[in-house]
Amino acid sequence: MTATPAPSTSATTPTVLTARALLLDMDGTLVNSDAAVERVWSRWATEHGLDPEAALKVVHGRQGHATMAVLLPERPMEQNYADTRRLLAEETADTEGVVPVAGAPAFMAAIAELPHTLVTSADAALAHARMTAADLPMPATRVTAESVTASKPHPEGFLKGAAALGVDPADCVVLEDSEAGIAAARAAGTQVLGVGPRATAFSPDAHVTDLTQLRVTTENGEIHLHVQP
Repeated sequence: MTATPAPSTSATTPTVLTARALLLDMDGTLVNSDAAVERVWSRWATEHGLDPEAALKVVHGRQGHATMAVLLPERPMEQNYADTRRLLAEETADTEGVVPVAGAPAFMAAIAELPHTLVTSADAALAHARMTAADLPMPATRVTAESVTASKPHPEGFLKGAAALGVDPADCVVLEDSEAGIAAARAAGTQVLGVGPRATAFSPDAHVTDLTQLRVTTENGEIHLHVQP
């Protein structure tokens, strides 16, 4: 699939991404869960003598144990997995301030009948809790933490998401907000639409501040994502 450049900008900045299927990250892309993430992970960082602000720069996009491995590289992975289970339970119970990203309800309605899957580093319980708190429909096809053996930035999740839809990764567009997620999408061979402020530094194929800037059309079995100014 190809990207169409805007006439008024450089040829490397597309305004339309074309695909046969969409692979959707959740946190930061469809759901704004930053407040809950910051509460839980700031407590964990403080417990372990880490700077919470520095820790939060690593958290987004990764599974918990992968984040811990970056922050505490000498610690046994068994401890990371145990802490991850505890933090997942805390995050699942803490939905205060969890809201949809602006434009997400309309976007999800627009793609309801189109091929798409959720690819998230959250486990199934956390994904359900946050999508419910944000009052967003849960995609019928989804790849959660239990579905993979490797966390983003490994491409496994996006490769499985494309395979579940029967679509080549090259014919997919990933919607992502984080460094780890964009790296995973690149490694999977997809196009990337960056969503939100975190994504701008990682050179996605196109970028939107939020999903109000996105218009969806279809033609001949292709999905066209139009980035609005």
